[in-house]
Amino acid sequence: MQAWFWTHKAWVAVAALLAVALLAGVAEHRRTRRADWDRVGVVYWPSVQMFALIGAFIAALLAIRG
Repeated sequence: MQAWFWTHKAWVAVAALLAVALLAGVAEHRRTRRADWDRVGVVYWPSVQMFALIGAFIAALLAIRG
């Protein structure tokens, strides 16, 4: 039962990290289309998206391995 518990948590982490990657992509799209180019952005969204995708890949490998 304990293996199922960790596998389930890993798939939840995959889903959460993919959601973060999707939201980062939307935020980057909005940032590139903004009207006021002089506004300073705080977060570099492509980095957030890349780290989320790498984390999702690692979590998926852990979930598949069981």
